[in-house]
Amino acid sequence: MKTAKVLHNPGAGEGESSDKKIIAAVEAEGYKCGYLSTKKKGWEKKDWDQFESKDVDFIVVAGGDGTVRRLAHELLERKLIERKLPVALLPLGTANNIARTLGIVGETEDIIKSWKQHQIKKYDVGRIGGLKKHKFFIESYGYGVFPRLMKEMKKLDRSTFDTPEHKIRTALQVLHDIIINYKPKLCKLKIDGEDITGRFLLVEIMNTSSIGPNLHLAPFADPGDDFFDIVLITESQRKAFADYVKGKVEGKEEAAFFAARKARKLDIYWEGTALHVDDEHILLDDPADIHIEIQTGLLEFLVPPGVTAAK
Repeated sequence: MKTAKVLHNPGAGEGESSDKKIIAAVEAEGYKCGYLSTKKKGWEKKDWDQFESKDVDFIVVAGGDGTVRRLAHELLERKLIERKLPVALLPLGTANNIARTLGIVGETEDIIKSWKQHQIKKYDVGRIGGLKKHKFFIESYGYGVFPRLMKEMKKLDRSTFDTPEHKIRTALQVLHDIIINYKPKLCKLKIDGEDITGRFLLVEIMNTSSIGPNLHLAPFADPGDDFFDIVLITESQRKAFADYVKGKVEGKEEAAFFAARKARKLDIYWEGTALHVDDEHILLDDPADIHIEIQTGLLEFLVPPGVTAAK
């Protein structure tokens, strides 16, 4: 009998999945199950030995993208990659961009049932040079309208969002207004040694197919292919970008119009001081030279049979 250690964020999404419900569902499929809540203060320091136990076969993350990142941070910082415990996701968050990219969608019980026929998916990590506190990303890194969106969303009262869908729709509405008014900034960019300097509304180094409010900027991104997907949006693409976001507000899921290019290494200088690393908005004192390089397969995820890239 395999043993799973569940890391659960009780506040993810609408908070409808209780610890007892999750444990019961995992045990019903024949797994021994341990449990740890992210709401327990200091779990990273006090309870990490529960993940290091030789009796644990895999880790279950029951939560959203933020919970996945917290676990990934601990795995990478503690350098436990030599023992690559695979991670199974139960997406309970608002956007679930990581799970969607890995093709993990559906009801919790059905996802758990799929673990018996799972395959292991290698997952790349973006290594960041040039920032003091942030050394890697697992979703995306970028400049322009998306960091501005994150800043504006922090000003809103979260209690006004009735559902995760309401929050996503609000974020898309705010983003649409930002795109209309944002002034492009200079970005000195080298992609695998090639100079792509220009002025952009958005520069995103993508490891997942979507970011934020399910913006599918790189629909064919594969976080296990040893490449980033680089998305650059210029002034000439402003209207098309705004129309794409407006369509999502109206419930339309149209194909993204922007092309993504593949890369392993990047050198970036952005004339502004705002950027984001995954879901964290960062404001620098001064513009900085940043180096980003892909680190292949540092994480492993359980994914449904036949999944090779984003869904």
